[in-house]
Amino acid sequence: MSAEPAAPILLFDSGVGGLTGLAELRRLLPHAPVIYAADMAGLPYGAKSEAEVAARVAGLLGRMAERYRPRLITIACNTASTIALGMVREVLETPIVGTVPAIKPAAALTRTGTFAVLGTQATVRQGYVDRLEAEFAGGKRMLRHGAGGLVTLAEAKLRGEAVSVAAVRAELAGLLAQDGAGDIDTLVLACTHFPLLEAELREAFGRDITLVDGAAGIARRIVDLTSDQQFTRTGPDYAITTGSLSDFQTLAPAFAAQGISDLRKF
Repeated sequence: MSAEPAAPILLFDSGVGGLTGLAELRRLLPHAPVIYAADMAGLPYGAKSEAEVAARVAGLLGRMAERYRPRLITIACNTASTIALGMVREVLETPIVGTVPAIKPAAALTRTGTFAVLGTQATVRQGYVDRLEAEFAGGKRMLRHGAGGLVTLAEAKLRGEAVSVAAVRAELAGLLAQDGAGDIDTLVLACTHFPLLEAELREAFGRDITLVDGAAGIARRIVDLTSDQQFTRTGPDYAITTGSLSDFQTLAPAFAAQGISDLRKF
């Protein structure tokens, strides 16, 4: 597929968890123009119904595709991808890359045979996750746990607020109380916000654990899909929010760390 050299990659997330994916994308495609879109007005997705998430994501991406004419859209959010990816692909002609829980690599990495999927409540109950488990985790024990409160903690950490290990541990309590939890050696971070809390999650677990997320895989997929395309930046990359701009600007340091200083209201 040919694309205008200045056409951006649109990276969409419910909040700022997708910055973990942006970092990987920058590493592999440093010259690609990027627009980061944060649906802060819709956060958190994990507490919404499937119908609400699907309608919201499809509607927003339709409007954003029309306004920004991206060459490719990445849904850097496990909840939105597991629920709305099929619908969005049906209504938009723009290529879409979704984010799905990294169950396949985790099943290959576990040595004890027990691993866990940590996501939002909405993600861990999806049939999509059932299918990934059936396809890739045969003979393994896969525990799953919805810890949507970690999204709020990750956003707080990015704003420079202190996040206690005790608060993270409280979010993990339901997982650690499950049968077989003592054998978990690999943890799938099935929410793009969660890698932001890597240090706190490791400390909360209290033992050596392998953390797996999908950011590198998504970046590689984008590289594959744009391998024959030219990239030209006509201006600095920027980020847009559906929510309050003044609230969004409290996250300016987190965006600045990824080379984005221009924050706008969508």
